[in-house]
Amino acid sequence: MGGNQTWITEVTLLGFQVDSALEFFLFGLFSLFYTLTLLGNAVILGLICLDSRLHTPMYFFLSYLAIIDISYASNSVPKMLADLVSPKRIMSFVPCIMQTFLYLAFAHTECLILVVMSYDRYVAICHPLHYTFIMSWRVCSVSAITSWVLSFLLALIHLVLFLRLPFCRPHEINHFFCEILSVLKLPCADTRLNQAVIFAASMLVLVGPLGLVLLSYARILAAILRTRSGEGRGKAFSTCSSHLCVVGLFFGSAIVMYMAPTSRHPEEQQKILSLFYSLFNPMLNPLIYSLRNAQVKAAFHRVLQKNRTV
Repeated sequence: MGGNQTWITEVTLLGFQVDSALEFFLFGLFSLFYTLTLLGNAVILGLICLDSRLHTPMYFFLSYLAIIDISYASNSVPKMLADLVSPKRIMSFVPCIMQTFLYLAFAHTECLILVVMSYDRYVAICHPLHYTFIMSWRVCSVSAITSWVLSFLLALIHLVLFLRLPFCRPHEINHFFCEILSVLKLPCADTRLNQAVIFAASMLVLVGPLGLVLLSYARILAAILRTRSGEGRGKAFSTCSSHLCVVGLFFGSAIVMYMAPTSRHPEEQQKILSLFYSLFNPMLNPLIYSLRNAQVKAAFHRVLQKNRTV
């Protein structure tokens, strides 16, 4: 093995193996989705920055979620779009590894941010009198920074374990970006340790956080059902249902991808599920929050009226 081992300089991304007409159709469709992703999350960020009524912990974390979604989509989608209209789908090895690292870091961060957002809703509904004390700006800042630091450290562990492996196989990745499970097929050595770490990380950042989210919402549901005010109950349901939609889409696709048994066509399954991560979820998140959140819609109208008066 030592004689055949060489350091990779570039890899080939096989991407979507379809005919050219369908590739151009996918290019147009995914370009539209990517544009909506950038526009929708930018609008959410702009509204939160411009409207002082949205300067609350809930929208503080929502702004972080928008930043993560923009970063997440921009990490893989532009390369995917370029490959759809290019016959050469070559990528240098170092940018490929950086893409894997950032993909893992952003995914882990979103998991942790969603947990913090569910705790924020739990405190707001179940302990409203102590909300400003429990969810102080210091607590919010520490929670956000901790989520970023832990996520990047965990992604760094995956990266270090991968780079220690020898590479001597054809340098082809059957994916549209450098996703960790597909990249792990490049080495010509035993990758069971890497697979075990991925599974352990999935338990840590998927199953654990999902359990905390479900526990938070079980208590929220019990508190809502005890509420006598129909208006207050409807407002609480509206706010929490938006968050639950995002949680269901994100954790559901992640658990199927990294913890479910392998299908007969694992590569194609990974590509479809990765589209949920890279494109569909970041595009749907701002739509879910804006269409189902009265405060966001009201802030949007206030900003429009302010611009008209100016």
